[in-house]
Amino acid sequence: MPSSKNYIRDYDAEYQRYHKKSKQKKRRSDRNKARRTAMSDGRARLGDGKDVHHPTNDTASKVTRVVSKSSNRSFSRNKDGSVKKGSKRGGKA
Repeated sequence: MPSSKNYIRDYDAEYQRYHKKSKQKKRRSDRNKARRTAMSDGRARLGDGKDVHHPTNDTASKVTRVVSKSSNRSFSRNKDGSVKKGSKRGGKA
C-alpha cells in the first residue's frame, strides 16, 4: 500500500527480488521443459493459447496435460456460475 500520495512503486526491484529465488527459477525450467515435451509430442504448439500442466513434487501424477488458459487460470465455480467458497486457482476446490 502506498505510504504517500507521491509514492512511486519500483517494479524493477520487485521483479528482481521475485526472480532471484532459486525455487522460482526451478519452476520456470520445469514449465519450459513440460511445454517442449508437449510440443515434441504434437500436443501443443507455440502461441496456441494453451497452458501445459507440469508435474511438481507435491503432485502424485507425473503426466503433463494441455488445457486452455481460461480454464487453467479461473477459480472453481458452482453450477450457477458463482465462485466456490474457499476455491483456489487452477480449478481445485
